[in-house]
Amino acid sequence: MKQPTLLGISGALRADSTNSKLIREAARLFGPCDFAEADLHLPLYDGDIEDGPGIPDEVQALVDKIAAADAVVISTPEYNKAPSGVLKNALDWASRTKSRPWQDKPVAVMSAAAGRAGGERSQSILRAMMVAFQPRILQGPEMHLADTRNQFDENGQLTSELYIKTLQALMDKLRAEIDR
Repeated sequence: MKQPTLLGISGALRADSTNSKLIREAARLFGPCDFAEADLHLPLYDGDIEDGPGIPDEVQALVDKIAAADAVVISTPEYNKAPSGVLKNALDWASRTKSRPWQDKPVAVMSAAAGRAGGERSQSILRAMMVAFQPRILQGPEMHLADTRNQFDENGQLTSELYIKTLQALMDKLRAEIDR
């Protein structure tokens, strides 16, 4: 049987981002799969680009990865009580393509932030932003990773049993959703 394809989307560009670490931990706990990380180094959405040269190649590559994935896991930071502009920009660009890559796609949403709420507000907003795309967003368990600087070991793995248990349950549900 073919291994499922899991796409990880981190709403942070920083090389040592805790959101990127979290999607990698999600992939590890998901189990055997073909895992890829999305590249959100995209130009800012501009209708003149869309109308002129058209959808940029890097945007189309992202859309193609979303479409090809059996499931997607998204982790958003919380900047000023909302998801990052980088993530919003990627969603805006994807919505402008002719395909509907998110349609009926199993999606697990999570957040990681330095504060004590773990990005709960940004995750809630991200869920609302995704509604128009009509994916199958898992409703829980909710994964809000707080105090992120103290949650990973030197290998990038979570150290808290509570967070590991929550993320494992979310990944088990995501795997089950693929076969639904």
